[in-house]
Amino acid sequence: MTFYHFGNCIALAYVPFYLAYKHSGLSEYGAFWKCIQTGFLYALTQLCKMLILATFFPVPGGQDLAQESLPMAKSPVALEFFKASIDLADLIGMYIALSRIPGRGHSKILTAGIGWGTAELVLTRFLAIWVGAKGVEFNWRYIQMSLDANICLVQHISAAALVWLWSRHDVKPVYYPVVLALAIVGSYKNLIVDVFVIYSHVDQWTSLLLKAILTGFLSFLTLRVYSTVA
Repeated sequence: MTFYHFGNCIALAYVPFYLAYKHSGLSEYGAFWKCIQTGFLYALTQLCKMLILATFFPVPGGQDLAQESLPMAKSPVALEFFKASIDLADLIGMYIALSRIPGRGHSKILTAGIGWGTAELVLTRFLAIWVGAKGVEFNWRYIQMSLDANICLVQHISAAALVWLWSRHDVKPVYYPVVLALAIVGSYKNLIVDVFVIYSHVDQWTSLLLKAILTGFLSFLTLRVYSTVA
């Protein structure tokens, strides 16, 4: 039973990534190594974020130092807001990844998004699923983790499209504020959902559904803006 649970979690987490790569035409562009390079850029970006978090947001016990560094961060929500602001560095890393990928717009976006999302899946969820899903007791947590990986894949592709649109010079000026707003909201998406979950006391499935709805809405708006250029 535990083996089937583990297999289901692995398939649910990884198969959509494989299908996205296989059926998006990236295999015809030979984009495999570019996805690997994007994964390394993701790891480097996360390392930089960890260094910033360790410097300005020490673990409990160093909370006084954090408040001295950021006097405004006196409430839990404000502190989490400043922590979530570090995720804006992902947009910089995504920009560097896109600049190193040759080809047309859609192939650059998909390569960066899939490579970034795959690296996140491997580095943040693989070990947890590998160890936890093979446990004796069944737990819905790992199914939710696998579904969340698919939501994050859509979010990363959307973020890559927004960064690509921001770097273009043929986008109508009226769309730049929209692109910027979507990128910022996407970076704070997890914080928005977490705050709502804490104050409304909803369960994990509802939280996952809210994250999926918000990601789908942001991605739809991104697609509409992208369609004006592509």
